[in-house]
Amino acid sequence: MLRLNDIKLPLNHSDDDLTSAVIEHLQVNRTDLLAINIFKRSYDARKKAHIILIYQLDIELTRNAEQLILEKFSQDTFIKKSPDTSYKFVTKAPDSFPQKNQHRPIVIGFGPCGILAALVLAQMGLKPIVLERGQDVRQRTKDTWDLWRKRNLHTESNVQFGEGGAGTFSDGKLWSQVKDKKHLGRKVLTEFVKAGAPSEILYVSKPHIGTFKLVKMVENIRAEITRLGGEIRFGQKVKRIQREKISNNHYEGRVTGVVLEDGKILESDHIILAIGHSARDTFQMLFNEGIYIEPKPFSIGFRIEHPQSSIDRARFGEEAGHPILGAADYKLVHHCKNGRSVYSFCMCPGGTVVAATSEPGRVVTNGMSQYSRNERNANAAIVVGISPEEDYPQNPLAGIDLQRELESLAYQLGGENYNAPAQLVGDFLQNKPSKELGSVSPSYKPGITLGDLSKALPDFAIDAIREAIPAFEKKIKGFAFKDAILTGVETRTSSPISIKRDKRFQNINTKGLYPAGEGAGYAGGILSAGIDGIKVAEAVALDILK
Repeated sequence: MLRLNDIKLPLNHSDDDLTSAVIEHLQVNRTDLLAINIFKRSYDARKKAHIILIYQLDIELTRNAEQLILEKFSQDTFIKKSPDTSYKFVTKAPDSFPQKNQHRPIVIGFGPCGILAALVLAQMGLKPIVLERGQDVRQRTKDTWDLWRKRNLHTESNVQFGEGGAGTFSDGKLWSQVKDKKHLGRKVLTEFVKAGAPSEILYVSKPHIGTFKLVKMVENIRAEITRLGGEIRFGQKVKRIQREKISNNHYEGRVTGVVLEDGKILESDHIILAIGHSARDTFQMLFNEGIYIEPKPFSIGFRIEHPQSSIDRARFGEEAGHPILGAADYKLVHHCKNGRSVYSFCMCPGGTVVAATSEPGRVVTNGMSQYSRNERNANAAIVVGISPEEDYPQNPLAGIDLQRELESLAYQLGGENYNAPAQLVGDFLQNKPSKELGSVSPSYKPGITLGDLSKALPDFAIDAIREAIPAFEKKIKGFAFKDAILTGVETRTSSPISIKRDKRFQNINTKGLYPAGEGAGYAGGILSAGIDGIKVAEAVALDILK
């Protein structure tokens, strides 16, 4: 099979057009062409009047024709033999695992990272035990809606905690910029498709799933892990990591197991820490135990909502609404005069702004879309980058203190009932409080309280966002629309800490502890978290079966 790259065709081309382009490019007879498989499809919309589709194709030819093509185009970097992207297991456990001298690996957390780590461990025969502090995805969905509809917060079962992780209540984006020479991302996507995700995620350039499809998919993966001998235990909060010293250094140890909230002890020599970016009490516990942690940069800001139709027109012109293009997204960045950078984050086409707090008396926003992306508004976080050196230098957990301070302030500004503070973009830019809505209806539930968002963030962040919005208007017409809605606050863009690990994927001062995923500072989104989960699972397997 041959990989043919960079085939460009008009947006409204036919299947015959694609076939003709392949034949013309490879200079083969139609009888030699057996099949065309789309490996990747993207689009170039820089010229709205002439949007083009760009393909990577896997071409099946007769054996003689394939060999002639490889020889003829040996210097053409766009025509090569298709790479093998199938997943190769690094090892497999014997059927007798675990023996008397072996412990089963433990995975703490069942978000995208923990799910893929547990799945790959189970596929290698290592029968992992998964400990998830939250509830299964069905119960978790009910608990989350209880906050959105009735203002009742469930602190252990919400947007942040529970089966599927924070990514379950999101746009379900499945792309990443991580280097992936081993094609682990393909493994993640393939497993998702097996579990019920749409097959198109394997080839579209910006695949997504959406919340409703994620729910069923997560349940199917859980069933597969269980079928292979793994266990998933919900409502199991880890209170301590047990360690024993391996040197005279007080801060150097080896894991021996975990202590659960009910006092039960589970022994294990290999513990994957896939706890997500909001497990603040767990971060504190790890810090108290002497497990090495560093602060890391993250970002703070607001959610912005526009009519999705206006974003579609700005990005696609007359082709707005085309089924291949779908709802338009955007990615923006602006470097401000005060030295800060403002950028769009977690853009959700045709979605909603959601309440994402996990702690009482605090307000946090996030964005969510369904697979159809057919809600009225587009939303995205507009955030300002901050760093521990400049903004929270006190201690490794000081970023959490800052997050909590801003979230508590947002709760107060919203009316202390889980409403979120909000302001029209036009009023925000003119530095005057909003008193009534314009033409854009906010999607945030349980509700918003209009007012003055300049009080919700530090002055440098407000100044930066006020400078950035008009700059973004120059890139997307209508971005500074006066009736667009800003809703606060967005504080959980990424983990405020990094649980450092070495080349063996183990914490640098705790042997057998494998920090992983977004909460440990090694991923940012569903796909990269899943990739990291696979990497750590491989490291665990090789260490157990060495």
